[in-house]
Amino acid sequence: MKRKQFLGTLGGAIAGAAVAPLLTGCGAAPGDGERQNVVIIMADDMGYSDIGCFGGEAATPNLDSLAAGGIRFTNFYNAARCCPTRASLLTGLYPHRAGMGGMVSGECDRPEGPYQGWLNDSCITIAEAIGRAGYRSYMSGKWHVGECRGTWPCDRGFDRYFGLVSGANSYWEMLEQPGRHRRMLIDNDEWYPPRQGFYMTDAFSDHAVRFLSEHQQGEHSERPFFLYLAYTAPHWPLHAWPEDIAKYRGRFKAGWDVLRRERHERMRRLGLIDPDLRLSPRDPEVPAWEDVPDKEHQQRLMEVYAAMIDRMDQGIGKVLAQLKRMGAEENTLVLFLSDNGGCHEGIEGRNLNQPGVAPGKPGSFVAYRRPWANLSNTPFRMFKHWVHEGGISTPLIARWPAAITAPGSINTTEVGHVIDLLPTALDLACTNYPSSYEGRGIVPCDGLSLMPVLRGARRQGHEALYWEHMGNRAVRRGKMKLVAKKGGPWELYNLGGDRVELNDLIAGRGSEAAELERMYAAWAEDVGVDPDRYN
Repeated sequence: MKRKQFLGTLGGAIAGAAVAPLLTGCGAAPGDGERQNVVIIMADDMGYSDIGCFGGEAATPNLDSLAAGGIRFTNFYNAARCCPTRASLLTGLYPHRAGMGGMVSGECDRPEGPYQGWLNDSCITIAEAIGRAGYRSYMSGKWHVGECRGTWPCDRGFDRYFGLVSGANSYWEMLEQPGRHRRMLIDNDEWYPPRQGFYMTDAFSDHAVRFLSEHQQGEHSERPFFLYLAYTAPHWPLHAWPEDIAKYRGRFKAGWDVLRRERHERMRRLGLIDPDLRLSPRDPEVPAWEDVPDKEHQQRLMEVYAAMIDRMDQGIGKVLAQLKRMGAEENTLVLFLSDNGGCHEGIEGRNLNQPGVAPGKPGSFVAYRRPWANLSNTPFRMFKHWVHEGGISTPLIARWPAAITAPGSINTTEVGHVIDLLPTALDLACTNYPSSYEGRGIVPCDGLSLMPVLRGARRQGHEALYWEHMGNRAVRRGKMKLVAKKGGPWELYNLGGDRVELNDLIAGRGSEAAELERMYAAWAEDVGVDPDRYN
């Protein structure tokens, strides 16, 4: 689809294309007249049930404390992969509308359109939109929605930035691979990590704290702030500090079959899933644990993975402590989520792993792969990249002491999407989503604010939600979900009682499936999905 055609579709009203250009209610707590701060924290390649308060084995006391003081959402979705999810989070749009229907390539001269590989000029980021209301915006972490000059964070509204513009990299150093230039920045200046004592996750956490501290002490201290902290943890390669790995020695000795059942039971006890919800069978490409010959090595992979989540949680604790020191804890909405489900990928083809080096140490370069990703996505099936529940379901934690009246609650009914975060942030800023920015027209927002839900009410939700990633496609309306793998047939599930997607209803409910397929087709044409791109 040509750019002119792409932009020309924006005025079309299609089934399920939710547009929320207006506020649903100013973000200030009743009577205080104060705009609220916003902190969004995102993990990378972390499964639905990997953190403690969602049933996982990793020690996450700081995320658990967020959950205890806020709300856990169990029906929240991302866009199945890193780049598309980050684009949707930042813009409130389905990724294709923002130019990020696929993955970043690092090329700067690709044709513009739904798959160009960087945020386009027809979208506005949270930082740009909230800056209009006088906010200061800070980012620490992984950008990955534009690697060429002019598409970096400080080009898209952030006042300060530290982080990795590119995708995955070693946690200990900057690795260069043929055809894969990796770049870190401080603001718009290239930055290189020190040779000793550097660990990527710690650097992201420490700079987030630094930006908040400088905000408090600087000339802009009276202005509200937005912080976006985007970790690379626990994305491969598996790297962690020895002391963190040591905490998990032997924790995964029982193997993935037993641990999946244990997680499933914990999730039931926590109230995260319906007591009658089945556990999906072990993935057909994963062997039974009892048949695995290299159990010690397999355990080590998951020990390092858990240690990476542990270290991320420690960094989140530093950020929360800084908010408390600033006196900003009460009037700051903190959101935590993951960009996609657990990752099944193997990375041997990159030829960066040094033989004989244990996973976790400098010189190693390995992933935990499909068997442990199957554990990460308990109770669902499938993984990052697919749009079945295991690929697109994320834990979402929201804490906002000034407004949340039922701390520690679990919301199992509200169906949300990462596109909802931008309108939520703008509600807290008491500002509208604009129709233009710096002289250019802006695509209407696809997201809907979570503000009513955070205040204990109900909102008018999405008529439907949609996904397309690398030929995998889905639409969810109410409790019904139509989903298909690339090149495969449609499947129909009632997520009300079968969120693990085991009972395909399409044979007996063909007319309902046909209606959902029509809705998907209209959405796909509207946002610019290319059905032949991945054939």
